Amino acid sequence: MSQPTYKSIKKKYYDIISVAIRTKQVVHLVSQHDKIAMFDKIIKNNADKQIVVITKSKRKADELSSHLAAQNVNAKAIHGNHRTSEQEAAAEAFNKSEIDVLISTDTILQTLNLTNVAMILSYDIPSQLENYFVRVGHLKEVGASIAFVSPEDQGQLSSIELLMKQEIPQEEVEDFIATRPPRLDKSARSDKEKKKKPRHRKEKVKRVGKQKEA
Repeated sequence: MSQPTYKSIKKKYYDIISVAIRTKQVVHLVSQHDKIAMFDKIIKNNADKQIVVITKSKRKADELSSHLAAQNVNAKAIHGNHRTSEQEAAAEAFNKSEIDVLISTDTILQTLNLTNVAMILSYDIPSQLENYFVRVGHLKEVGASIAFVSPEDQGQLSSIELLMKQEIPQEEVEDFIATRPPRLDKSARSDKEKKKKPRHRKEKVKRVGKQKEA
């Protein structure tokens, strides 16, 4: 039997960008003041999933944790104000499904050993692009990555898409009604985004409810 030629061998790359490309990703356009309402819908629609939420600040992580606790959602915030032992205990509890929603920051996420992640929810788009791909990498190509994108984040989103050389599909959240539709802040666009073709989002938007298993 003949041996396969070099060109016939399909390579599978494991760098953070390649892994992200192979993972289900979705963006939801939302104004900053509407994020909490959309957050509630996402958590409610995916109550059966282990969800990791990433925020830009420790304060926001604590706020979201308290917000979910008031709704009897089994959630916990873990960040730099917690001891290493507390961070490890929270990760272990999440892996055992004793915690349904784990809320953290990029700095701490990179140190956690998480093995039971069904969804990564980027409440905030990271300022450092590589952190977005680290987030998605925790899914290990299983589950879904959801990102909230405000008008101020359009430049960052465009840069992320340029690195992947593909657009991330935009979807609407079932039963979510924005108080004011988000608009693109043209002054916030990055130089890379200005070179990119328009997204034509209206042609690609679809409404989703409960996230399906990837």
